[in-house]
Amino acid sequence: MSSGMDLSAKGIHATNAKGPFEATSFTRHQPGPKDVVLSVKYCGVCHSDVHAAKDDPSPEKFPVMPGHEIAGVVDWVGSEVTKLKPGDHVGVGCMVDSCLDCEFCKLSNEQYCANGCTMTYGGEPKHGRAGSETTRGGYSTKMVVTEHFCVKVPKDLPLEVVGPILCAGVTVFDPLVHWKAGSEHVKHVGIAGGGGLGHMGIKLAKSLGCEVTAITSSPKKVDALRELGASRVIVSSDEGAMKGAAKSLDLIINTISAPHDIMMYHALLRPNGTLVQLGLVGKPHSVCQVPMLMSRAGISGSLIAGMKATQELIEICTRDKIWPSVEVVHCNQIDRIYDELMSKSSMPKRYVLDVANTMDEYCSQKQQ
Repeated sequence: MSSGMDLSAKGIHATNAKGPFEATSFTRHQPGPKDVVLSVKYCGVCHSDVHAAKDDPSPEKFPVMPGHEIAGVVDWVGSEVTKLKPGDHVGVGCMVDSCLDCEFCKLSNEQYCANGCTMTYGGEPKHGRAGSETTRGGYSTKMVVTEHFCVKVPKDLPLEVVGPILCAGVTVFDPLVHWKAGSEHVKHVGIAGGGGLGHMGIKLAKSLGCEVTAITSSPKKVDALRELGASRVIVSSDEGAMKGAAKSLDLIINTISAPHDIMMYHALLRPNGTLVQLGLVGKPHSVCQVPMLMSRAGISGSLIAGMKATQELIEICTRDKIWPSVEVVHCNQIDRIYDELMSKSSMPKRYVLDVANTMDEYCSQKQQ
């Protein structure tokens, strides 16, 4: 099937783990009858992007074009598309395909697809709906995505805040709902880490009626975390504060992506509590089972969210105006942003690339 559209795109990719990003031009795959072609307007910069582009020097993974916090406008839809039309606002998150046939996909847990989901960038197409080459992400001007993995965005939700909801938002929302945050026995929730995921965790846990404790390694983030809605902020290097908070939390959402001692956070759990690991840490954690036995407090993990939950969160954030804190930036700031994220010095917010208005200038500058 041919859309008759120009599928050429401009983008930003990394050709190795050490050097700066580079501009590139390429052509998106031909869309099928269930596909949507969209112009990318904004794309958030996630810490997972940093891991993908900078942490693994293996040459076989390059080039890589990150970006899975994508917001745009529909240009074209295939003949079998039913929920979207040209002109609609649309979002694309962390995955662009899965088998759609296994028990997990049928439960709308596509991220746990028994046959493996295809991630938005760096993924290998295996189910027939994401082209035939390694996937390229949203640091680009155009996307072709099958309708199932597109989220319809209400037009009264600003497009620049949409992308971070699709990753940072759903990544904390799904475990909050799964572990029943806000229910009778899960009222006291801790959010460890004060970056892109952490700041959305505070906002969403508060919206569910929880008393939120923010835990950060950075004293300079204390005021900002309180402003986001945390009723208590603990600096993790303050041994007295950490000891005083022992066994006070029913649930901890751990968004920290740097190596750290998780048992220090586990000590904050009440009996029957759960520490949920979200941040990507390359090195194995050291776990002592005695504290787990003595309080029946566990350690678990969670990965993004399925498409049903993602659509629900977009609607909740629109209705209740739970928006991520974002800073919209020119595409030429991409290397500086990565340096800041790698230094762990970023404040509680998400950087969002202004793809529509600055990609052309970025590419022209790089070609000079």
